[in-house]
Amino acid sequence: MKRIIATLLLCVVLVTGMLTSLTSCNIIGGNQGNNGGNNTAFEIPEGGFDTETPVTIKFYHSMGANLQEVLNDAIKEFNKLYPNITIEHESYGDYNGVRDQIKTEIAVGGQPHIAYCYPDHIALYNEAGAVQTLDDLIASTIEITRADGTTEILGYTQDQLNDFIQGYYNEGKAFGDNLMYSLPISKSTEVLYYNKTFFEANKLKVPTTWEEMAEVCEQIKAIDPKCIPLGYDSESNWFITMCEQYGSPYTSATGDNFLFDNDTNRNFVKMFREWYQKKWVTTEALSGGYTSALFTGESSSSANSTVEAGTRCYMCIGSTGGATYQQPTSTNGVYEFEVGITSIPQVNPEQPKVISQGPSVTIFKKSNPQEVIAAWLFAKYLTTNVDFQARMSMTNGYAPVIKSVTENEIYANFLASASTENIQAYAVKVALEQEKAYYVSPAFNGSSVARDEVGLLIQKCFTLEAADIDAAIKKAFEESVAECKYQSGQ
Repeated sequence: MKRIIATLLLCVVLVTGMLTSLTSCNIIGGNQGNNGGNNTAFEIPEGGFDTETPVTIKFYHSMGANLQEVLNDAIKEFNKLYPNITIEHESYGDYNGVRDQIKTEIAVGGQPHIAYCYPDHIALYNEAGAVQTLDDLIASTIEITRADGTTEILGYTQDQLNDFIQGYYNEGKAFGDNLMYSLPISKSTEVLYYNKTFFEANKLKVPTTWEEMAEVCEQIKAIDPKCIPLGYDSESNWFITMCEQYGSPYTSATGDNFLFDNDTNRNFVKMFREWYQKKWVTTEALSGGYTSALFTGESSSSANSTVEAGTRCYMCIGSTGGATYQQPTSTNGVYEFEVGITSIPQVNPEQPKVISQGPSVTIFKKSNPQEVIAAWLFAKYLTTNVDFQARMSMTNGYAPVIKSVTENEIYANFLASASTENIQAYAVKVALEQEKAYYVSPAFNGSSVARDEVGLLIQKCFTLEAADIDAAIKKAFEESVAECKYQSGQ
């Protein structure tokens, strides 16, 4: 009997210890707010960074071969300043591949030091308390002497902070507690691509508001009855952007997360549903593929498409990162038509809102503070080095995150070549011109669910067939919110 009691007591001690350990890293229970995690500040050692002791950091990303070449060159230049920092980087195919790998490694405490990320990925990592907040590192004035004899402060200078495109930088604070969890490294947005040749031939005005867009769609449909005037690639972006433009609730990182079931949002969905019914607009999911294929005239019929083969559109709202897909075919260097690129239509052009997307980098907690500082110094280098930012933008077609890149002669020439022939430069140029319009959505564990659901909501509402459309749309919204809560465990 004594042996049995002793065994039971030992089991209790072991289980209690396991629960305490799990709770301390917030893998089970202990969820501190919607972001989870233990949002502790980073304690910088009194001596700052040790530039003598070797340290190795791991960087997970989704870069292809061309971008990795740019990254490797940046690492060589960085190592001239910090030869004691070894950077091991690895690509995991795409952003979700990076996320899935890190999820697996966090479970055993083996996450990398730094990684490509989207905000909802950070919210997921933070459920385990694995993300290091960056505020104290950003603000640090500790001076470091680098291997080449030059010095820098550990944190950002005020000039460096001012150099960031603020809409990109602010994404790192979109988690409901005003703490910094990530740094922008490369960004894309949405723009309006239009058939400039067609517009000029028919004396059409390029729309700047949604009211003007309705007028132009009606005019184009009269000129070419078989066309669908406008394609919008991302249903999710469309919904979220309209919430921002109307100043209407979408989601919140604190309190009630899912706020998009309201009169304003139902009304704009109903309006765009009428556009869809008139065949003024289609989307990626509803057309069976990216609408850039309709814009360039390369569409073909598919089993899940509601668009006939050969249908054209004369406008397309899509990502600047996919600009090359909006480029028409050419014969002997002559393009089928000239492309124009401009900002997307607005509810109020005086207060424009355009989505900010693309990768940021996040830094993970480590028991050795020197590893965290080494990861920070590398992230700081990538986000402030003009040559790296310029080469990255010219390679992947995304916008740089600092304004001073435009002062780089090679990059300035790149932007000057903006045209149908160099449509990638054209899209980036427009993206940089609308720097004050960028917004980011709140990030929390469930924000990606909301994003998916509002995209599906548009698809569902556009294709509804009901005697009482208002009631049907209201029901669809209610079901969408319920699904968000169910999938996020609320």
